[in-house]
Amino acid sequence: MKALRLGVVPYLNVSPIIHGLIGDPRFEIVPELPSTLSDRLHAGEVDLGMIPSIEYARGDYRIVPGIAIGSRGPVGSVCLFNRAPLDQVRRVALDASSRTSVALLRILLGGLLKSEPEYVTLPPPIESMLGAADAALAIGDPALYFRGEAQKVDLGELWQETTGLPFVFAFWAGRPGAVGRMEVAALQASLVEGLRSIPAIASSYNGHGRARAAENEEYLRSRIVFELGESQVRGLHEFYRRAEAARLIPAVPEITFYEHR
Repeated sequence: MKALRLGVVPYLNVSPIIHGLIGDPRFEIVPELPSTLSDRLHAGEVDLGMIPSIEYARGDYRIVPGIAIGSRGPVGSVCLFNRAPLDQVRRVALDASSRTSVALLRILLGGLLKSEPEYVTLPPPIESMLGAADAALAIGDPALYFRGEAQKVDLGELWQETTGLPFVFAFWAGRPGAVGRMEVAALQASLVEGLRSIPAIASSYNGHGRARAAENEEYLRSRIVFELGESQVRGLHEFYRRAEAARLIPAVPEITFYEHR
């Protein structure tokens, strides 16, 4: 039987989700940046992807229930770094590897800045981004581990303060019929195993060893919400509503899940 191709991003917050899938012959792990991963899912080059939530609104997809990468307050790994006062920001460098974070930033900055800033796409490191702009949006490991001198606006925290809702950055999604109940159950079981294994994941991730074990474990336990429940769905609806109002997506999509019982 052909392995199900799973597109995933190479970040710490994905590790618990795929922990129980590594070595399982039913699944092939395909690492990609979030934006590239979305393009590969759109093109049919992967069967299921841990895609940025904004991409769900740009295709006919279904969601694997119960699994997400989200936050309920500060997330630590999706941040705007700035050295000039926020009300003086005129140019923002974007790490465009996550289209959800870019959309979220544009939605939230509208309530903070006096005028629309200029947005430019620049890759990390954050120091070079800040050398070319007043502020820099960074995501994933570069944002989580940044220790340079800069003020920081945590977008997960700002969203929660603005809406009172959790935020969902990514989830498993694919075309209708791409997975059945058995595959959904295996994906859900993988997360359960991964959550049990957080100490081991935190101490071994990316070759950092014990030097970052405590920091990694705190992030996975306290910052990331892996649940996709009713409150997360409400947060998704609100995000899509605001994204449509800002003309970032064509319409608010219906949130539809794969069968799982």
